[in-house]
Amino acid sequence: MNRTTRTSQTSQPNGAGASQSGDEATKVSVASMIGSAVESYDFFIFGTASAAYFGSAFFDTDNALVGVLASFATLAVGFFFRPLGGYLAGHYGDRVGRKTVLNWSLAVMGLATVLIGVLPTYAQAGVIAPLLLILLRIVQGIGFGAEWGGAVLMAVEHAPARRRGLFGAIPQVGIPAGLLVANGVFLASDALFTGDWVWRMPFLLSVVMVGVGLFIRLRVAESPEFTQLQESGQVRRRPALDVLRSDWRTVVRIAALRLAETGGYYITTSFVLSYVVLADIAPSSQVLTGTIVGSVLGLVSHPLFGALSDRIGRRAVFLIGSCFTVVFGIPMFLLVNTGATVLVVCAVSLALLLSHDPIFAVESSWFSEQFPPEIRSSGISLGYNLASLVAGAFPFLATGLYGWVGWTGPALLFVALGVVSTWAGLLSKETAPARLAKPDTAPASDSVPAR
Repeated sequence: MNRTTRTSQTSQPNGAGASQSGDEATKVSVASMIGSAVESYDFFIFGTASAAYFGSAFFDTDNALVGVLASFATLAVGFFFRPLGGYLAGHYGDRVGRKTVLNWSLAVMGLATVLIGVLPTYAQAGVIAPLLLILLRIVQGIGFGAEWGGAVLMAVEHAPARRRGLFGAIPQVGIPAGLLVANGVFLASDALFTGDWVWRMPFLLSVVMVGVGLFIRLRVAESPEFTQLQESGQVRRRPALDVLRSDWRTVVRIAALRLAETGGYYITTSFVLSYVVLADIAPSSQVLTGTIVGSVLGLVSHPLFGALSDRIGRRAVFLIGSCFTVVFGIPMFLLVNTGATVLVVCAVSLALLLSHDPIFAVESSWFSEQFPPEIRSSGISLGYNLASLVAGAFPFLATGLYGWVGWTGPALLFVALGVVSTWAGLLSKETAPARLAKPDTAPASDSVPAR
């Protein structure tokens, strides 16, 4: 990185010189978590609907496998546009503030989600139906791509330096919380409604959740570190472009770090949901139950893993998850293939608890600590969402591999993701203040040596 960037980076007293008290940090972290839960709910109900309903509702095919492939391709479109959302959110998050971008991302995401709930089906409107679905999925992808960076930065930049792992992990709880609510709503909808209303109601209910999320987010203050940047005149004119020019290697490395977490997550929750039905192994409700169990555990595991990273380091906790991904790919599918309810639930919930959660819990603090404040929103948003360019295609790819070589194809894909992220983790520097030479004075980003 250039010398100018590193100088401004070390000018922050301790990376949290403007950080708030524990009470204020908790308030901001919880507000970020609730907003993230709403956006995650909106994004994840699309994955569940794609696996179970959209193949027949929006695509004209009598082949179940082809229908699932088509709906997963639509699911992937949202991931392809998340980097655009990340770029826009990163740029404006570093230009006008984290809070403003967060509120707009939530509003855009909510509008697209509600509109999906009123779309006509293929039987009602023909080819226009899947085209409208794809368009709204693109809007969802942009909105979700704009969400994560601002949410975690609000938490991390309000937190005391030595507790950034814990407070940064609290917004991450919004992901399992959103997934928990999404799958719970789908199970309830399946029991209470029939026909298209089974998948429409979860989308329509988003209007209530978005209203609650906006109400809460409007009541928290802007990030103190961004406020300092404004007052000192250090706000960059083109922060996202600056990151791409000087820190693109860090952005790519962050994307590689995420593959086991995000790719493994969607193989576990979206592909396996359709796999048990396509292979006639078990009802999809078993996978939904396992996802719910894993999500409930995630409400506790994320803060615990985050707090642990403050003590033993971000990288050590990360490697727990990435290494588990490597060793669990084959056993997970062997458990699912039994068709036994308890074993299917255990397979899915263990994959979430020990593969996904340790990685995801430390991403907010570890990734944030890779960049100085003036380009931090751009850096983490671009790196985080770059992984989506490939992660969104994994359910589609896993389905294709299953059709080609059987269950071993998706299982080995799961393992390969763990290998890539483990390799990237071993190449990444530790940043937790407690693991550095001068934990009481280390800046937020000083652990990254000048290049």
